[in-house]
Amino acid sequence: MKQLQSLRGMVDVLPGETERWQAVESISREHLSRAGFKEIRTPLLEVTDLFSRSIGEATDVVSKEMYSFIDRGDRSCTLRPEGTAAVVRAVLEHGLLNKGFQRLWYCGPMFRYERPQTGRQRQFHQLGVECFGMNSPTSDAEVISIAWDLLSCLRIEGLVLEINSLGASLDRKKYRDELVDWLKVHFEKLDLDSKQRLDTNPLRILDSKSKQTQDLLQEAPQLKDFLCEESTQRFLALQEILKHLKIPFKVNPCLVRGLDYYSHTAFEITSHHLGSQATVCGGGRYDGLVGELGGSPTSGFGWAIGLERLLMLLGDSIHRNWIPDVYVVNRGIKAEISALVLARKLRAFDLRVQLDSSGASFSKQFKRADRSSATWALVLGDDEVTNGEVRLKRLHSNKMSSTVKEHIFSSSDLEGLMSFLLDEKVTR
Repeated sequence: MKQLQSLRGMVDVLPGETERWQAVESISREHLSRAGFKEIRTPLLEVTDLFSRSIGEATDVVSKEMYSFIDRGDRSCTLRPEGTAAVVRAVLEHGLLNKGFQRLWYCGPMFRYERPQTGRQRQFHQLGVECFGMNSPTSDAEVISIAWDLLSCLRIEGLVLEINSLGASLDRKKYRDELVDWLKVHFEKLDLDSKQRLDTNPLRILDSKSKQTQDLLQEAPQLKDFLCEESTQRFLALQEILKHLKIPFKVNPCLVRGLDYYSHTAFEITSHHLGSQATVCGGGRYDGLVGELGGSPTSGFGWAIGLERLLMLLGDSIHRNWIPDVYVVNRGIKAEISALVLARKLRAFDLRVQLDSSGASFSKQFKRADRSSATWALVLGDDEVTNGEVRLKRLHSNKMSSTVKEHIFSSSDLEGLMSFLLDEKVTR
């Protein structure tokens, strides 16, 4: 029989690696909580129309990459390819905008059918924030700074913040018309993808990965030259605030978002340690999205971080190893039952307890106890059960200041045993 394997692009996260994910998630949760963000969790599965309307029919994500199917109710459903649209849908459906400003964060798997590559699988994970009702340059700078500070807290190196202004909708319309006319004149010099985007999403040509196209675009019209005075002043204000925050940045005129509901600030945080797939965090202002999905016009701003790429950057620098407070060594029919009962009671007191259920010799169990990095081994054999005793043996005694290597407790004195272990945990 052929051995079953995971689907291409669907990757298992195994023990050892999960601790690294948990560490990043824990730090992120605490960081965002301090900034007043509240977690929101949306379904993995949504109606396809949500993404067709939010991301756009003309995008590669919708036309080529989504996992969509017709369910038994004859509805077109899609595994979410990104997080923003689902959050906006949830905010509208549950009337959260009626309760004032919303500062929300999410974390979870997304799905896109594309060629798996380093740092991007077909199931990938995003950590993101979405803010509603905040529309000043100061609020843009704050949300950008939260992303920057989170990455700095994780000690990511080689970071670069790139920003651009997409202007107001009228600014972009004037620029788009001028850009399309210019690109048509130079059509034969464009790469194939850019040629296909010219009629559907011409602004996305600006972030083409083709060197030939990028060289050509050096002579193309610039969006900054089409910004109205209000848009220009807003972008200058953002730059000034970032300087006050001492967050280094550079203006990238080719940094764009191809859909009409995006406006003003767009940004990316990149790292030169990731090669060509350099983006760690990307986001911007999307003041037209809530209206596009049926709500009243509401300002929005958000960003997302790809966790796979983030963990690549972190390498082995982040760990959250589970180290037990006590390792329960036991052997014998009576001892195994008593050890299980005791382990359960100790865990109820918030102690990390690893129970050895192997039935192996004491020497083998002690070797495993040493490898676990626990401070104490709790020892139970049939003799200890008969005598009503529990032995507590110090592991790695050469690393400890105390010279006492073993304590013996009466099995009826569980309160004394737990008190001792809890005191040890606090002082360790």
